[in-house]
Amino acid sequence: MPELRTLFQKIWDRHIVAQEPDSPTILYIDLHLVHEVTSPQAFQGLRQKGLRVRRPDRTLATMDHSTPTALLDYRLVDEMARKQLDKLQANCEEFDLRLLDLHDPQRGIVHVIGPELGLTQPGMTIVCGDSHTSTHGAFGALAFGIGTSEVEHVLASQCLLQDKPRTLRVEFDGTLPKGVSSKDMILALIAKIGIGGGTGHVIEYCGSAVRALDMEARMTLCNMTIEGGARSGMVAPDQVTFEYLAGRPFAPQGVDWEASLSDWQNLASDPEAEFDKNMTLDVSDLEPMVTFGTNPGMGAPISQPVPDPAQEKDVNRRAALEKALKYMDLQPGQSVLGHPVDMVFIGSCTNSRISDLRQAAGVLRGGKIPQGTRLLVVPGSEQVRRQAEAEGLDRIVKEAGGEWRYSGCSMCIAMNGDQLQPGQYAVSTSNRNFEGRQGTGGRTFLASPLTAAASALRGAVADPRAFLD
Repeated sequence: MPELRTLFQKIWDRHIVAQEPDSPTILYIDLHLVHEVTSPQAFQGLRQKGLRVRRPDRTLATMDHSTPTALLDYRLVDEMARKQLDKLQANCEEFDLRLLDLHDPQRGIVHVIGPELGLTQPGMTIVCGDSHTSTHGAFGALAFGIGTSEVEHVLASQCLLQDKPRTLRVEFDGTLPKGVSSKDMILALIAKIGIGGGTGHVIEYCGSAVRALDMEARMTLCNMTIEGGARSGMVAPDQVTFEYLAGRPFAPQGVDWEASLSDWQNLASDPEAEFDKNMTLDVSDLEPMVTFGTNPGMGAPISQPVPDPAQEKDVNRRAALEKALKYMDLQPGQSVLGHPVDMVFIGSCTNSRISDLRQAAGVLRGGKIPQGTRLLVVPGSEQVRRQAEAEGLDRIVKEAGGEWRYSGCSMCIAMNGDQLQPGQYAVSTSNRNFEGRQGTGGRTFLASPLTAAASALRGAVADPRAFLD
């Protein structure tokens, strides 16, 4: 009887180049995505060793982290960012790599353009010098972030040394209530397992609630997997996946499409395959989620008060919670709902796709942002921006009093002036709320695009369900 395997195991086994006993595996990498922040030292390493890029056709570079969003103008870029962008341009020219530069119509955040161009495909191994590479796992790929030295290894060899992770199956059952999204699902999971609960594992998401999600919602789920400590997140490909990929620029065409489809349809965990750990969550009663602390695991349903550290039995978690509440200037028992905010950010590789912007615009339509609150909407790619503008979403944002931008990482990493000032509060659709992440001394509440848009109209953390009724 053939061995029963999970989706992860099937992809891992396909990509083994060499395996010595009691040693890391040498894995072949199908797609390598590169950006300006984590690549300069890698290219310098190749240069010093006299090496070329082994498979230029398997590498794509884009400018995203350090790009300006108010205008596509180098004069708006700070000195460090300009050096990074210039260096990426020079490195790609020297090593004959395709680069989507500042003015390329296909440019955007690396984890947005991979899927929308059809580069991200089921069964692949995908890496990038960015932790949120786990996003691509939504297609049934094994995708994970790597460090700068590993970027060099992949450029030089198209391979990577990896220890085999364990597996965790997370089943989301039930039907999502109105006003609740995949962002709330993943925030609820991380609140349950903590930021280290997935350490050493690849998570496969399954269940009726996952199957009901479109591809962009699945990407949000996998994007934040890393925030739960896991190596990667995955969803087995299905008809939703195939319909999304069909006809995209780099997706297989014609007979190649039929052959690929035949293979992809078999990429699922065997029904009786064993996982190292299993979890089940019912989303039927899930509320919009919002974080109150300084890591993504410090989150709760929007109706619940800030927890009391004194009720936490674990000494380390109690100390972390006390420190976080001090930084956020929140009190135990206080409601986050209704807390004033200075800024709302809708963007990042987590929630900047067209469906996210449509959700936000649906809440914003006809409304006005109060004085003293600023809304920044940053599409995830130039393709998303053009599509949103064709649908009039930009007009809805601007008529409400918000700012409409060009694509880029923007306020997620506090780049080029898109940032909080010390003491300011933001509701953000991004993935991290660490101290200073969105500006020195800035305080971030993570939430969904629906919650963010509702909060922009209230000038305070708001429940989006009130706007949808």
